[in-house]
Amino acid sequence: MPRMLDVSDEVRAEIGDEEADRLLAGENAPGSYDCTSCRTPGDSEHERTSTVLFIGDETAVLAFAHATCLPSQVVQVTEEQLRGAVRSIGGDGADLEPEKVVPEQAVLGVTSGLVLIAGELHPALVVEPTAPIVRPGATGTGDDFLPLLIEQGFLPVTELTEAPPVRHGWSVLVAMGQLHAVLQPGPDGGQPVAWWQAHHPLQVTEGWRTAANKHQQVLMFAAPVGSIGRQPREDLLRDALDKAAANGRLVAAALPLAGT
Repeated sequence: MPRMLDVSDEVRAEIGDEEADRLLAGENAPGSYDCTSCRTPGDSEHERTSTVLFIGDETAVLAFAHATCLPSQVVQVTEEQLRGAVRSIGGDGADLEPEKVVPEQAVLGVTSGLVLIAGELHPALVVEPTAPIVRPGATGTGDDFLPLLIEQGFLPVTELTEAPPVRHGWSVLVAMGQLHAVLQPGPDGGQPVAWWQAHHPLQVTEGWRTAANKHQQVLMFAAPVGSIGRQPREDLLRDALDKAAANGRLVAAALPLAGT
């Protein structure tokens, strides 16, 4: 069955017209997949899907992403990075070479809540992966989640005494009172793309929306897996944030509000 695939000119140039046509015809593309960006399920038979080609020195791997998360593009990586990140997660990618599949990634858990800083309530998002985040190409078993975010301009937090500085280029998308996505700058200064996107828009409280509209920004806190957990109350969430900060396991930034 034909797929709703976007195959960019640069991807087509790399894989060739014959391979591209087979993909579009559904001969070498999965119907369902896990988006290589947001890691939620996608279906190329019913929704626009981008082909993303990871190219090393000798190996090429084709991955799939929601078109709303990433445009179809070619991503250059070193052969060491590509081989080191290979995981077998059937159905997530089409192999261009035998036994070459798409890297596995953890799912990002996102919790919304109000955080009191310097006597004022701020809307916050707390992001914690479900598993360690390994830098693409890393061969070890460590967790590079915080270093990767620090490279993107997020700052380490040792105590929650003041709001973190604004990270321009990033934003939090809220539409019709629901949380939709965290956006990051697009490649080469293009349109923003989703760093995280809700599979279904998330409800936030009236107090959270009021604070977001007041400040026109949202504080994003991020911690490695196992640092925060799913806390049922905001006071427990704050306690977990304070503990993570004291243990050097928290980074943060203020992200401008996109939407209403």
